[in-house]
Amino acid sequence: RSIETDEATFTSGALPAGFDGCRIVQLSDLHGKYFGKDNERLYRAVKAAQPEYIFVTGDLVDRKTENPTIYAGEVGAALSAIAPTYYVTGNHEWGHGTKVVEEIKRTLRESGVTVLSNEFTYLARNGDTIVLAGIDDPNGYADQETPQELAQEVYAKYGDPFWLLLAHRNDRFAREYSLLGADLTISGHGHGGIWRLPFVGGVFGTQRNLFPSYTSGFYADNGASVFVSRGLGNSPKIIPRIFNRPQVAVITLERG
Repeated sequence: RSIETDEATFTSGALPAGFDGCRIVQLSDLHGKYFGKDNERLYRAVKAAQPEYIFVTGDLVDRKTENPTIYAGEVGAALSAIAPTYYVTGNHEWGHGTKVVEEIKRTLRESGVTVLSNEFTYLARNGDTIVLAGIDDPNGYADQETPQELAQEVYAKYGDPFWLLLAHRNDRFAREYSLLGADLTISGHGHGGIWRLPFVGGVFGTQRNLFPSYTSGFYADNGASVFVSRGLGNSPKIIPRIFNRPQVAVITLERG
């Protein structure tokens, strides 16, 4: 229950100069958890990190969370009061069914959060812009737009921009998301490997597989980069976290 704030830096020569030094807080896999009364400890940690943007990368609620829409609205309002906040779904939201997911999205939008449902937008800073895209979890709509189609739309509109991709599932990076062309993908889902051991890293994948890849921090594949959050909460059906403190990740973009 003790939140850890971790700093990380992503350096790229393609980053527009106006975004050099931009600070982003990533929150993932809350699973309906509260840190202190009304989540006050979480919001205090986020505010202390002084983010310019906040990215919420799925599983904001658990499939067993009671009143998921109320929880989402509370968190969305609190975060968007700190900094512009962007959200994509994870697999657990869809465990409530499409109707509830639509209610969650509507409530988040009403609370000031930008929901990226297989959509993209742009961020502006110091006279420069970058593209931010976000995809719904694969558990989403049966006929939803594919990540490949979304990437094609980004290139059709912006040419060859610097762009970030919010995509919940860490385990799809190597075989799918790394091929889309995003400069940095930002993911969760892996819960840091649930147990973390020195010199070993994560022990369990969310599918109960041993020693999974892509559980915490930066990784590269197919010439692309991903940052994976260890997340904050846990599903009740998953093994308890050990040596794996809930994480507020702070990613600083650096031109270089």
